[in-house]
Parts: sequence; C-alpha cells; structure tokens
Amino acid sequence: MGFGDLRSAAGLTVLNEFLADKSYIEGYVPSQADVAVFEALTSAPRAELCHALRWYNHIKSYEKQKASLPGVKKPLGKYGPVNIEDTTDSSAKPAKEEEDDDIDLFGSDEEEESEESKRIKEERLAQYASKKSKKPALIAKSSILLDVKPWDDETDMVKLEECVRSIQMPGLLWGSSKLVPVGYGIKKLQIGCVVEDDKVGTDDLEDQITAFEDYVQSVDVAAFNKI
Repeated sequence: MGFGDLRSAAGLTVLNEFLADKSYIEGYVPSQADVAVFEALTSAPRAELCHALRWYNHIKSYEKQKASLPGVKKPLGKYGPVNIEDTTDSSAKPAKEEEDDDIDLFGSDEEEESEESKRIKEERLAQYASKKSKKPALIAKSSILLDVKPWDDETDMVKLEECVRSIQMPGLLWGSSKLVPVGYGIKKLQIGCVVEDDKVGTDDLEDQITAFEDYVQSVDVAAFNKI
C-alpha cells in the first residue's frame, strides 16, 4: 500500500484519485491516518487536484488539535491504494518501528482460550446475528438545501459547483442545483442533497465546503427536512 512519493506530482495524483470517493484516509471521521498523510505533504495540492485539496484544507482546520484525533499513527506506507509502493523517505523509520511492534513476545490470550469458551462465544455471536437479521433496518435520512455564497461576481461558479460536488462520503447524495441572484451581479449556488443522519453531519458538510476558500465565502442551511 501507499501513495508513492507525496512530494511528487505523481504521488499527489494518486492521493487525489484515492480521495475521489472518500472524505478521509480511513473511516468516516478525521483520525491519525489523516495526520500521517497530511504531514507527509510539503504544501497544499494544486487547485486542479480538487479532491486532495478539499481533504487538505479540511484536515488543516484540525491542525491545533491533531494530537487529540482518534487512532494510532502508522507508517505512511500503510495508507493508500494497494500495490502502490511508498517511496517517501519519512516513512522508512516508522515502518521499521511498526515491524518491531508487531512482535508479540508473550503470545496472546486468544491462543490460550479454551475450546469451551470459544464454543460459547460462537453461539452467542450466532444468536445475536440471528436476532439482528430479523429486525428491519431503519435508516434516518434528511433532505438539506444549502446556500453557497461566492466572494464576488467574478467567482467562477461552474468551478465552485464542481468543488462542492467533489465532496463524496458514505450517506451523501447530491441533488439538483441552481444559481440565485443576490444583488450587485452576484449569484449564490443553491444545491440540494440527501444525507443519512448517522453518517453525515451538517457541520462537517459545511466545513468541507468552506474549505474551498478560493471560491466559497460562506455556507448557510436554507432548508432542513427529515425524510
């Protein structure tokens, strides 16, 4: 795994493609995985790498509290797409340390676990799975209408909308949009989306949109309805 050399154009392109359908390097919230990759970059990605730039700006907003983000930081080569060799120098030493950490000198409790306790655990897991499968899965969703305001009448609204729609995460589906005049020749982007409530928060969505600070001045929730 890895992104290649994140100090090169090729490595940044791999990172951009990796983040095309993801909000974070791992999981659904910022973590030490994002910190590890962020720290490997020497500067913000170019504007045309909109997925990587959106992620970079979002993680940069956590810079003061990055130490408190969840997870354990792993070697840089442990993140990213499969079959891409990591060549960033900074990953060499942590990789060695990670290999040392994997050595278990005392064995694990699971190896000493009795056959009886294993059987009981398997039975309980099977019972739980059976009960869960009989319950209908109810997914809470909401319909949101956002007002995305540009800086001025010279802002490229086509590019602004492309940046907004580049934000992809599980439980988020973008809908229709239109430009609405607000005065002095300025138009705002009004765009709708449907979100799964337990996966996508409005605050997180607004933070990611305003991270495109070259285009976006502010974001307001114009309408919010439970589905």
